[in-house]
Amino acid sequence: MVNILFSAHDDRWEVYKTALPMALAEAGIENVTLSRDLPPSDVDYIVFAPNGPVKDFAPYTRCKAVLSLWAGVETVVGNQTLTQPLCRMVDDGLKQGMVEWVTGHVLRHHLGMDRHILGQNGEWRPEAPPLAKDRPITILGIGELGLACADALRALNFPVRGWSRSEKTRPGIDCFHGKSGLTKALTGAQGVVLLLPATPATENILNDRTLACLAPGAFILNPGRGPLIDDAALLAALDSGQVGHATLDVFRVEPLPAEHPYWAHPRVTVTPHIASETRADTSSQVVAENIRRGEAGEPFLFVVDRGAGY
Repeated sequence: MVNILFSAHDDRWEVYKTALPMALAEAGIENVTLSRDLPPSDVDYIVFAPNGPVKDFAPYTRCKAVLSLWAGVETVVGNQTLTQPLCRMVDDGLKQGMVEWVTGHVLRHHLGMDRHILGQNGEWRPEAPPLAKDRPITILGIGELGLACADALRALNFPVRGWSRSEKTRPGIDCFHGKSGLTKALTGAQGVVLLLPATPATENILNDRTLACLAPGAFILNPGRGPLIDDAALLAALDSGQVGHATLDVFRVEPLPAEHPYWAHPRVTVTPHIASETRADTSSQVVAENIRRGEAGEPFLFVVDRGAGY
């Protein structure tokens, strides 16, 4: 018998209680108990999201792995009670959703779509946008999602720069790292995409100093984490025209309070944390494959390196 504890928000259980057993059966895993309520000493695997009930992993002495439903693990990786292997979610559905959101909004700002969609006032404005090759885009955070977005933008001929805290390389992308590399990556960028985890080292990475590095009128996309942006600095940059527009999907407080100045600002687009979603069908296949590997004594997929600086 394989005992799987599902520890995530109530609304996730409603979809996974059907999708996950189907994926487990397809993976050939039989004699399974999937439940939201199991004695800790009986649990073999925890399917986990930070908004679920499990906060203390110490009682789960039999647990072979904690299988995250989220791509981001920064809110749990520092938990001192977590001694089991932690596997982050790398889901094709999540990745594809992020690529589509980022590419769509980059093209929206690149082509100046708002000027025509929102400006049907009878004025003829024959202003053609530059070609993609003339608009450099910087992606802060070139992990799984950042690299997928970078590849999609490169395919459209945008020059792409990538920045990460530690050194990385990718053909066709100008990669930078570290404090000095951040300035180089941002200088002259006409668009910035934020896909970093939220850590003490990345909080307010976009601030008055780094925003000043951008090309005047640059656009900002943040589908990553709310604390990456100094909100006051961004609002000031929007008011001055240093930043032409900000499309924001994540915030320090969610839902974004109705009185927040982002809602009313003419150069801000708020989307309600919808840039990408973990799809139950595809993510269940990832979870099932890791459980199959665990039962077969094979290495788990996507194990988090605890020393990676999340």
